[in-house]
This record gives sequence, C-alpha cells and structure tokens, in this order.
Amino acid sequence: MPDEQRLKGGLVTITTAMIKELRERTGAGIMDAKRALEEAGGDMERAAEILRQQGLARAARKAGRATGQGLVHAYIHGGGRIGALIEVNCETDFVARTDIFKQLVHDLAMQVAATAPRYVSVEDIPPDVLEEGIQEAGSRDKFLQQVVLLAQPFIKDPSKTVEEVIQEAIARLGENIRVRRFARFELGSDEA
Repeated sequence: MPDEQRLKGGLVTITTAMIKELRERTGAGIMDAKRALEEAGGDMERAAEILRQQGLARAARKAGRATGQGLVHAYIHGGGRIGALIEVNCETDFVARTDIFKQLVHDLAMQVAATAPRYVSVEDIPPDVLEEGIQEAGSRDKFLQQVVLLAQPFIKDPSKTVEEVIQEAIARLGENIRVRRFARFELGSDEA
C-alpha cells in the first residue's frame, strides 16, 4: 500500500515505483529516498537535489578519514598513443572492489588521458607556477581548469567538476575517496 503524506494543498502519494526510480537515479537507500520524496512533496527533481545535498554533507564529514586502500588503474587511448596511470584511494578494500569505485577510477584515468592535467589539487601547485599560470591564462579559474584534475569539468558531464563527481561517489559509497597521484604519457611528447 502506498505511503501518503498530507501537504498544504492536499494529499501526495509516494509509491514504491517513485522510490525505486529515485534510488536508481541517485543510488540512495530506500528510507533516504522515501524521506526525500516526502520532503519534496513527490517532486522527483527536488528529491534528487535534497539527496545530493545530504550526500555532499556526508562527504564533507568523511574528508579527514584515512584512505589506505584503493586501486591503481591504467587507461590507454588512441590505439596506444596516449596512456594514463592513476592511483585512487578509499578506506577499505571492500569499497575498492565495488563496481561503482572501479568505474570512478576508470573515468578518472580517462579524464587524465583526455585533458592532461598537471596537478591533482590546487594545493599541489607551486606558488610561482600558480602566479605565472594565472597571468598567462587571464584568470585563476581558467588556469585551474586547465591544470588541476579536481577543478576540471568532468568529461562525461561537463556540468560537474571532477571534485563534485568524487564527492558524489563518497556520498554513495560511504567512504572517503581521494586521488593520490597520476601520470600521463603521450607518444612523441617531451613532457615528463
């Protein structure tokens, strides 16, 4: 029997089909999806946004936790002309073996191969390089999007940054995740 909640304008019915659809879209648990739908008055988009916000808050709380497990993944593109090697850490080997984590690591390796970032985060950029880069690029944001992996628009969904994609994975998997390091190789390139 569907759950019902009385709202100002009348009665909204939250069905199991609605909960299932929201869970498939967001990866949220049954009760979280139900509560978000109830809070949103049955509005699927608003419920997804509520869950996203809750997930980001959970991810922020996990940021300080140690990440001693994870995966090293290689991605080769263009018939062997470009390759990327990336290490992404999480808290447990259980999460490292999940399909969600493996897909995230693969997508991040593809991001490195496609966009050729030089640093994982802003903190990794030497101050003199940061100043010079901002001068050359014309703005801080533009420079960071060129050289910082976490600041780049995600290649599979440019409306999100790589950091936002990682935060969503943290919320979904319930563990801290961080990109530790990466390397990119391009045939015939002199860059190390």
